[in-house]
Amino acid sequence: MTKHILISGVPRAGKSTVSRLIAKRYGYQHISMDSVIAGFEQCFPETGVSSYVEPTPEASMRTVSRKMAPFLQAMIDSGEYDELDYGMVIDMYRLLPEDYVKYIDPEKCAAYYFVTADLTVEERLQMLKQYDTPNDYTFFDTEEKRRARCEEIVAHSRLLREQCARFGLPCYETSQDREAVLSRFVEGFGG
Repeated sequence: MTKHILISGVPRAGKSTVSRLIAKRYGYQHISMDSVIAGFEQCFPETGVSSYVEPTPEASMRTVSRKMAPFLQAMIDSGEYDELDYGMVIDMYRLLPEDYVKYIDPEKCAAYYFVTADLTVEERLQMLKQYDTPNDYTFFDTEEKRRARCEEIVAHSRLLREQCARFGLPCYETSQDREAVLSRFVEGFGG
């Protein structure tokens, strides 16, 4: 098992849930890169790390991914967890498989992707409603804004799945039987 684990994918596909379960069960330090990215957006806009600057959601995803992947490798290389038996389990929405392959050492950090690519936009909207909580940024959005986000998420899911297939990275579809898929992943993780 590698020292560090990256759990990436789209919102409500289960990446944060899996990350927290792995951290609790196996002793990893859970890091939410989406919180780090929010900090960059607010405090260091000059870095260009922003989820909303580019003309399209996919362009924003590509920019954030390209800029944050080397940052992730620097975190991994910091040696912060070298003396411990465990490392970090990092969950992050905007990291494309192509940038994982280009910037991150797979000997130090394994990647797993969680998507909902098999859903229509309407089905994805129902899933969003089912798993959203008042703590989620989409919870208080209008129906129109939620639908637009779901269009983006379905497109991002398909892009992630296609890139995972191209680069031979594990990709888990959680559009059906989400809880069972997540449970099987966590149960099989330590083995």
